[in-house]
Amino acid sequence: MKLKNKIHLGTSVLLIAIVVLMNTAIYAAASIMLKEADVERTAADAARITSGVSNPAESIVSSDLLRAYAPADGMVRVVLSDGTVDGVSVSPNAAALREREAVFETSEQQTVVEEHSSRYARVSLPVIWRAGEVASLELMENLQATDRILDILRIVLIVVSFLAVIPAAISARMLSAIISNPVEDMTQTMRRIQKSGTYERIETNEKRHDEFQDMARTFNDMMDLLGENYQKQESFVQNASHELKTPLTVIESYANLLRRRGKDRPDLFDESVEAIHEEAIRMKELTQQLLTLARRGETWDMNVETVDIPGFVEEAAGSFEKAYGRHVEITIIDPFSMKTDRAKLRQLLYIFLDNARKYSEDDIHIEVKRMKIRIIDYGIGIPSSDLEKVFDRFYRVDKARSRKTGGFGLGLSFAKELAAVIDAGIRIESEEGMGTTVILTLSEFSFSSRTLKEKQEERK
Repeated sequence: MKLKNKIHLGTSVLLIAIVVLMNTAIYAAASIMLKEADVERTAADAARITSGVSNPAESIVSSDLLRAYAPADGMVRVVLSDGTVDGVSVSPNAAALREREAVFETSEQQTVVEEHSSRYARVSLPVIWRAGEVASLELMENLQATDRILDILRIVLIVVSFLAVIPAAISARMLSAIISNPVEDMTQTMRRIQKSGTYERIETNEKRHDEFQDMARTFNDMMDLLGENYQKQESFVQNASHELKTPLTVIESYANLLRRRGKDRPDLFDESVEAIHEEAIRMKELTQQLLTLARRGETWDMNVETVDIPGFVEEAAGSFEKAYGRHVEITIIDPFSMKTDRAKLRQLLYIFLDNARKYSEDDIHIEVKRMKIRIIDYGIGIPSSDLEKVFDRFYRVDKARSRKTGGFGLGLSFAKELAAVIDAGIRIESEEGMGTTVILTLSEFSFSSRTLKEKQEERK
């Protein structure tokens, strides 16, 4: 069943149920109130009769006495303590009440009884009878008028219920259309997108401020994001293909050279093997970085421990100096310790140190101060127009940069991913020709199982 029909059916049934329950409650309340009013009226009549017939003279016939108080449609009688009737007056319409069993009652009784398909309000009161004897005065009055009122009320409520169901069904149909039409529009748009491969948008009405407009705007934003990501993906594939093509071409060329002349020239053999080895390493590094970046959105394995940042920085800088023969000057202004993933923080620090090594000839400077690590170089710097793009994959400030730097344009993109994983922030300050400062702002790891994608969205 379609959503529109479900909403229509469900809303109609609910509204009908509400109308029926409400009318039933109205009828029940009216019936109870009218019944209580009739019983109270009959009780008042019985009290009045009791006052008028109390302790009658012996010469007065009981039936004649009660005839003066007989109801228009009912019965009045006196029941003695032995259960016999001493005087009764019955209206012509209620003659059958004479056959009702007489019961002596010492206390007041009020009830509604049914006799011969008619309802009566019955009240029994104690009365002082002849010679001071205590008897029971029983008064019964027909509720035919009340029943007619209830019959009319029942008919009116039934008619009102039917009249209310019609607009309720129409309103339910309109409501279902209002709710389901935007969903159907979105479904049709998705189907057109699926067939055409284009990123179509849904028309929005800025005058409306409801959830459906929010849904339409969110859908359009999602289409914009998908289109942007598709363009980035195309650029990523093109750049990756270009980066992989170059080392493969070099390997193929040297392999052909080895096949033709490698056996006759040992120097050429050594040169070719070294070149193939270097390009293979470059391909391995590029592939590893691509695979690591492809993990975006997954939950990373974390090994959180307390790290003494000054000692950690000195250790990492020492390893870097031994590997590349570049001096790293360290300044500790505010030493601190924190809980983080040591391996990922080391990898993050190495990326910035490696960039500083590639693009500067002077010493590299590291400064530790107030939950921040600054990596400072005095190299070629980055133009201000390129600062916002340096974290894009495969982006290079210098498009003609020599390959001897070994860069793929993936280092800072990978650094951004790592920083998000350990809840760190990255800011780059640079002046062209003067050098670059990378400011790494650290924070205690939250130990949460949030994915990388969620953490990145929080930073936006």
